[in-house]
Amino acid sequence: MEKSSLHGVDVYPFRSADEIIDFADSRKGILVAINAEKVMHATPETRRIISDNIGYCDGSGPVLALRRKGYADVCKVAGCDLWLLIVKRFHASKSFYIIGASEDVNRQTVEKLKSEYPDIRIVGRRNGFFKDDTEREALISDIVEKRPDVVFVAMGSPRQELFMAEMQRRHPDAIYQGLGGSYDVYVGLHKRAGKWWTDHHLESLFQVIHEPKRIRRKIKYWRFAWWMLSGRM
Repeated sequence: MEKSSLHGVDVYPFRSADEIIDFADSRKGILVAINAEKVMHATPETRRIISDNIGYCDGSGPVLALRRKGYADVCKVAGCDLWLLIVKRFHASKSFYIIGASEDVNRQTVEKLKSEYPDIRIVGRRNGFFKDDTEREALISDIVEKRPDVVFVAMGSPRQELFMAEMQRRHPDAIYQGLGGSYDVYVGLHKRAGKWWTDHHLESLFQVIHEPKRIRRKIKYWRFAWWMLSGRM
């Protein structure tokens, strides 16, 4: 499948979540959710990580930009949905490692997964905060030793992408996915935008209404829209 570049960030024009999962399962690598903010904040290092792996449309901005480039069937797949679809597909056949969020949220996430999927094999878990490089190295060494098939990392961008790239160099035969705040949503701490908001590409407005402090981050979306409409994307 060919990729398309959005301001130097390579994105695959996947047409469904199943297509993403099939592709990741056959190729392995890091699944990176691409939204307007991630495009606008990309650095040479994060661009390289995305280009070497599997960027998919997680936001309405990239979807609209790719459709303007001729990919009429491209779809948006929210990362907080995709990881659960991966669990649903592979809970009985693959092993998982759950990394990120606070200790309490990480623990609740594992408990809920085990409750919903009694046969799931979670070979390890750890919160997303390290006191020093020794703890960081201990986690990577545990990943190398246990060799999970799927590693979920909820640390926020770009920290999670950089950390997944570091783990991938030591254990390349896994599917990695960065999840941001998805565990918090999963255990009920954060509220997601409803269907009406997502159908009208207004998730960002929903987030600003419920978390006004996000408004400074959303300014990047206007620049993304301008670049897209002016043909600079």
